[in-house]
Amino acid sequence: MSFLGTVVALVLGVAQVAAMGLLIMTMLDLPDRPVERFAQAPAVVQASDPDWNPAHHDLGIRSPAAARGITDETREKVAATGETVVDRAFYAQVEGGPDDMVGHPWPVARFGGYRLTDGSEPAGDKEIVVPSDQARTGEKVTVLTASGVASYTVSGTVAPVGWESAVFFSDAEAARLSPRIESLVALGPVDEVRAAAGDGVAVLTGQDRHKADASEASDRETLDNTITLVPVMASVAGTTAIFVVASTFAFAVIQRRREVALLRTVGATPRQVRAMVRNEALLVGVLASAIGSVLGLFGAQLLADMLIAMDISPEWFTVEPSLHWTVLAPLAAAFLVGLLVSVGGAAAAARRAGGIRPVEALREASVDDSGMTRGRALLGAAALLGGVGWTGWIAVASPTSVLSPTVYVVSLMVPVLAAAVLAPLVVGPLVKLLMLPFRNLSGPTAMLVRESALTSRRRTAATAAPVLLTVGLAFSLLAATDSLGAARDNGLQNRVSSQYALAPDGTPGISPQVIERVAAIDGVQVAAPVLTTIYTKDEDRYDENDGLVVDPAALKATMDLDVIDGSLDDLDDNSTAVADLWGMDVGSTLAVEMADGQSVELRIAATYKALRGEDVAYLPQRFAPTAAYARDGLARRAYITLEEGADHTAVTAEIREAVAGSGAAFMTRDELVASESAYARHLTEVRQRSTAVIIMVFCFIAILNTLLMATADRRRDLAVLRTAGATPRQVLRFFVAESLLVSALGVVLALAATAVNLTGLWGALLQLFGATPIVVPYAAVIGVAAVSTLLAVVGTVLPVGAALKARAIQFIGARE
Repeated sequence: MSFLGTVVALVLGVAQVAAMGLLIMTMLDLPDRPVERFAQAPAVVQASDPDWNPAHHDLGIRSPAAARGITDETREKVAATGETVVDRAFYAQVEGGPDDMVGHPWPVARFGGYRLTDGSEPAGDKEIVVPSDQARTGEKVTVLTASGVASYTVSGTVAPVGWESAVFFSDAEAARLSPRIESLVALGPVDEVRAAAGDGVAVLTGQDRHKADASEASDRETLDNTITLVPVMASVAGTTAIFVVASTFAFAVIQRRREVALLRTVGATPRQVRAMVRNEALLVGVLASAIGSVLGLFGAQLLADMLIAMDISPEWFTVEPSLHWTVLAPLAAAFLVGLLVSVGGAAAAARRAGGIRPVEALREASVDDSGMTRGRALLGAAALLGGVGWTGWIAVASPTSVLSPTVYVVSLMVPVLAAAVLAPLVVGPLVKLLMLPFRNLSGPTAMLVRESALTSRRRTAATAAPVLLTVGLAFSLLAATDSLGAARDNGLQNRVSSQYALAPDGTPGISPQVIERVAAIDGVQVAAPVLTTIYTKDEDRYDENDGLVVDPAALKATMDLDVIDGSLDDLDDNSTAVADLWGMDVGSTLAVEMADGQSVELRIAATYKALRGEDVAYLPQRFAPTAAYARDGLARRAYITLEEGADHTAVTAEIREAVAGSGAAFMTRDELVASESAYARHLTEVRQRSTAVIIMVFCFIAILNTLLMATADRRRDLAVLRTAGATPRQVLRFFVAESLLVSALGVVLALAATAVNLTGLWGALLQLFGATPIVVPYAAVIGVAAVSTLLAVVGTVLPVGAALKARAIQFIGARE
């Protein structure tokens, strides 16, 4: 049973490492995606900067050249080579349709394979063509755009496609709604088109035409999420798997102390004992690692499917078995890891067993010690100091580390693993403490459980370790996620001083026209920041930053920025307020290039305190037209303050009427904070909770496996109880009580490790957000602890129940 349990643990551990490795390596060799919108276009011309590497910039950020789009000069040059078709891409959503709908001029539709299924092309500025699942020919529909809300007649429909949901306008109407030209379809000779286009322009042909598809950017976003998450999951889950497997293998060798002791008694030398254990470990390692690698090959797709289901990875992401190096390399690495873990896990126990003198063999075989070797004590002390030191560093010197899942999730492991390594040292005191309430119970069960745990501290610590890892890592991850979310809620609540707000309602944002309509209501002040991008140039390299275009007076009335220097009263059409993280002084000049290409110099009027990711420049209202060049020209939210003396009932009724059917929802500040927080923390929660799920699944299996191993090897203890007169029910009660004690030990140690983690988190959040509570997801943590305990009991009851079917004397004979 010891070897079977070891094989199971090693197979699962190697499979997990292999699956994670395969996902990471698959990211390096992704298949070509099919061309979509321009599949029938010979060449696509787009503005491009050859020095701009999207991987070095935030997702969704265009290069300055791409933000400007195709210039009139380039358009004229390309048109001289032959027929050209202008493409524009902008936000255009049929009311009630999906929020990612996009507008295009009708002439470009044919290059994506669009064909009319009914009606005709748009003949006037108030006619459109839509997918047949959005409306019927002849219907009047409301279309939401960054320019406002307008009614159009559906002149025709096209069959829906999988890569976008498009609204097609006449060429003139598309130009009015979006002056920026996204790209050109060039029908002239490709060589002539390339020569005419010149520098700063990319001419895409063949597979490169996919770079002009919107799915290129969305795929990169989901793949970036995958690339960010999988290494974190791999490091946490892989370390957990290696620790559990190594502990399981060492435990299996410890269980064979009696066998090793007998070999020493009959003359086996320490060298022979060590060689035997190493050879067995090598054999088991080769077999289990090979099986685990094969299992990981097929399990990788299951993991990929899980990431797809959580909207982290794109739907087309697959792991294909092959002989390619991206498949063979992670499988070979997982096999090698399994082999090293198996041999390494057995080596320490083998050295200890081989060092037993023959005259001490029988005593060593029947009596356990503290289980705390010098090496383990040093490792545990180093881990404890590292965990406490790292936690203190985060709390005092580097609080922003908690905002980075990549860094913080890994750091949560250190105190938990330290507790697992040091477990044998604290088993004695903890067992005495936990059994104290049961000291006066009638019957021998409590006394037997207590003494059994105290005289076999090594076994007790080994069986409690999987429970400790499961509860400790799950508790730390879930509590950290919820606490960070609550702290962000508190920070947003403190920044927003307005009474009311507008938020998108089934749309990606709010049209500036809708904002103007609300601002025209008497007694209302509205701040509706529109996101744009500003570029600063350092030698030949562009750096981008987020900018928010907003009316300064409304900003002061609705937002409570933590101004460090200067004043928001000094904001005008030629100044800006920037975050303190930018390192700029009030009165200095910020030279920037806007998304539409204009270069401006802005005076720094104020600096304010902000976290990384929330550091933006507040820009004057005159830059509103440039916002659509950088993004979609929509406001993500609007903050509304009612002037003193305004009739709240009447004004709020007017606001609701003004935004009806516009894709904006009127709500209170608290409702806005709740919705904003839910959106902001979604990806972080998905990342950390998915990591917790993978860890818990593996640890749950480890709990069951370890308890099965430990209990199945205790047939002699069971036989002694039976020959001493214990009934089957009493024997079962003893083993169940012992498994409950082991689970309680694991939970207590997990709570201690989690307390260290959460203390550091509290200190970090205090610096970042002020006084904020630590949120404990009690239901989830209690559920994890309950399942862990249940699995420990099941792992005990199954082998004991099977053994009780035999007579007690048979057990003694079998062991002797």
